[in-house]
Amino acid sequence: MFGFVGVAGLVLGLAGMRNFLPALDGSDRWYYTIQLFVLGSDPLQPPHEPLPWQLQAARFLAPLFTLAAVAETGRVLLAGEMRRLRSRTARRHAVVCGDTPFAEALAAQLFATGERVVVVRRAPIRAFELRHRRMLGVSGDARSPEVLRAAGLRRARYLYICGDDDEFNHAVSVTAGTELQMLRTSPWIFVQLNRQQTCHLLQARRLGAAGSNRFRLDYFHVDDVAARMLYRLNPLHPPASDGPPVRLLISGDGSFPRVLLVETARYWRSVGGRPDQLEIDLIGADAGRTLATLLARFPFLASACQVRAHNELLETWLPRITRPARYDRIHLCHRDEPRMLDLALASTELWQAVADAVYVATYQATALAEAFHGGEHNDLLDEVGGKLRVYPIITRACDARLIADDLTERLARRFHQRYLETARGAASPSSAVAWAQLSESMRNANRAQVQGIAAKMQKLGCVIAVRNGEDGLITEQELEELAELEHRRWCEERAGQGWRHAETRDERRRRHPDLVAWKDLGETGRQKAREAVRYMTEMLADEGFTIVRLNEPIRATTG
Repeated sequence: MFGFVGVAGLVLGLAGMRNFLPALDGSDRWYYTIQLFVLGSDPLQPPHEPLPWQLQAARFLAPLFTLAAVAETGRVLLAGEMRRLRSRTARRHAVVCGDTPFAEALAAQLFATGERVVVVRRAPIRAFELRHRRMLGVSGDARSPEVLRAAGLRRARYLYICGDDDEFNHAVSVTAGTELQMLRTSPWIFVQLNRQQTCHLLQARRLGAAGSNRFRLDYFHVDDVAARMLYRLNPLHPPASDGPPVRLLISGDGSFPRVLLVETARYWRSVGGRPDQLEIDLIGADAGRTLATLLARFPFLASACQVRAHNELLETWLPRITRPARYDRIHLCHRDEPRMLDLALASTELWQAVADAVYVATYQATALAEAFHGGEHNDLLDEVGGKLRVYPIITRACDARLIADDLTERLARRFHQRYLETARGAASPSSAVAWAQLSESMRNANRAQVQGIAAKMQKLGCVIAVRNGEDGLITEQELEELAELEHRRWCEERAGQGWRHAETRDERRRRHPDLVAWKDLGETGRQKAREAVRYMTEMLADEGFTIVRLNEPIRATTG
């Protein structure tokens, strides 16, 4: 419409000038017509006779075009400042920092779910790039406090730090922590790390410091999130009691095969599968060492399924696969993605040897995955009868719900599940529900129990570390001390919710008989606290962590 008004004003102006002043030559006619766009034309000031209808129309269309051009120019010039103002005043939004494809995909996913998003990146944001009111942006270095303030950090709900350099991500998290340290409520901070091993190590350090500050912070790696999403989208079901076991093949190198193996075992245990109902062949040049490392770090792995390691390449393993349907699923997770894709597309042995599908995990071939699985009537490529699935790790990891399901959340959920299993009939009606139906105050109580682990460890002179085959042993005296600390923490948390001591429990009036000092607590209440401590060490081991004393007693040696 903007262009139509301008062209119509020019054409009608030229035609009207030709009729009104036929003596004018071409250049003068163009000159006086262009003057209409600046709110006046000399031959028409003032008009001495009726003007042609073309010129009458041009007298209004040309100034209208000029006013619209001025308004549009002002909007373009002020778009950045207006976007920055809306970002600074946004509330309950998500801030995504980073110039990576993952940050871009995550912002798009958050926007698609209805979140208001503020993107922070170094690259300049073009005037018309973010035109929706729920998608805002700030250009600048996220390590700067001024840039984070411009993104409305102090009023945000979530902060996702997704740079391509871990040092940059750490720097942004430190800046954010400084900005948020005095707030009563602050956003949850999720920091992406690009090395899976480093991510696991820093999760241990964060768990040990969870009670020292007010805000939630956790580290995540795309492999962990993508592996969990794999079974959300493609669940495995245990077979019938007399049916054959489920058989999987995981082949590859890098971090994703290791993460996938652990997540498969964890998922299988969660759906109630028996260890003898799941058999996994791990194929790779260093598969034996990989499996030994995982068994030392995650003790539940040996009891959740049966895993066999084979130190060879997939090409030499393929001819020995028996048919039909030797495996239910095959996962290819190689760092050499072009070779892996060519193998998956060319190897008929793979297609014939799998009952469900061959899953090809890729970081780069996102567009190829869309070509294979674009939609019900929009697939550009044949999926070999549904037996070939290209799994884009980066895209699948962009799930805000799974990223928010961080280590603290998972441990809190397990604490609640244990409460449901042990309390049974004694559980209160408000808390005897699944985690999804639990009130936010009760969820926070479970999260506080997780965050209290750090204080207990410090009291004993211990820290949480990555497990390497051995668990720190807690003596009976230390168990008693930790149980007393846990009871004291529980009493403080309950008192903060308005609960008081009474001889009988009253859910409505918030009364509980165990709200007393440890010395006055009965044996039943003490045993609950001891079991909570024992379960804490079990949960840590399942996540690959253990308790380490900083000052081990020196044992005397005899010569």
